[in-house]
Amino acid sequence: MSHDIWVFGYGSLMWRPGFAFEDRAIATLTGYARRFCLASIHYRGTPDAPGLVLALAAEAGATCQGIAFRVPASTAPDALAYLRARELVSYAYREARLPVALPNGSQVQAVTYVADPAHPQFRGGLDLHGKAEIIARASGPAGSNRAYLHATLAELHQLGIEDAELSALAAMVAPP
Repeated sequence: MSHDIWVFGYGSLMWRPGFAFEDRAIATLTGYARRFCLASIHYRGTPDAPGLVLALAAEAGATCQGIAFRVPASTAPDALAYLRARELVSYAYREARLPVALPNGSQVQAVTYVADPAHPQFRGGLDLHGKAEIIARASGPAGSNRAYLHATLAELHQLGIEDAELSALAAMVAPP
């Protein structure tokens, strides 16, 4: 690649990116909301007992704050290969390049992973109680769903980002 790329993290990428980056900043994506809306059969659950993971769900008027990572051109191919192996493991996410706003007022196009509402793992219709029940019991090769929820919320708090839905879920699901 001949230029740096940006990657937008809104869930575990915020606290465990797994790729080299040169800079990071809080960023805002418009038109999408952070939601527990994908069944996890590879990381936070199993095919027999799926968990739930975060995804970006298209939602009119919504915004999602997360972290934009600037990846140098020299390591961008490796970062993209890593991200695709991690995020597209079952193709429940779609890779998109979307505009995110940085604190200085500029916008960058960022590689972003959004929910595919047509995928069989999409769980967009669950209410908070249904989500909490799944998160409280699910566990997979990457650990418990509770740990994933609480680690994401802790990172958001550290960044000064409020997420009412995650806070409500955390209140319903005991810490790991």
